[in-house]
Amino acid sequence: MKNTNCGYCMRGELLDKFGILICDLKVSSLILFKEQSKPGRCIVAYKDHVSEIVDIDEKERNAFMEDVAHAARAIHAAFHPDKLNYGAYGDTGCHLHMHLVPKYREGDEWGGTFQMNPDKTYLSDSQYQEMIDKIKAHL
Repeated sequence: MKNTNCGYCMRGELLDKFGILICDLKVSSLILFKEQSKPGRCIVAYKDHVSEIVDIDEKERNAFMEDVAHAARAIHAAFHPDKLNYGAYGDTGCHLHMHLVPKYREGDEWGGTFQMNPDKTYLSDSQYQEMIDKIKAHL
């Protein structure tokens, strides 16, 4: 099931506002978050438009968490963060997804909760592609 107002469902222009599709995983999509104040920040979005993790059965839930872990391993290998934070939000965009946010000790938010969209760091197309290539090399 898809929602025509959802960037995770429809991709294209709606997704382009905040992310770049890296690839499809088993039951989800891996997306590079365009705002990169935390180098390597990504989103894992479930394949269907469901709001809550309890809206999917155990098999799908386990597969989604396997996708999250698979993406996390790739981010760790590509960017060597000191810690990876996981955020599952969606009060307004009710599509099951998880933010994977690398945290670095020298970063401005070490020891605190990451800002959802600090709107500080955007990259060139070639820099985004370099990041995507680094992540894909470890998937």
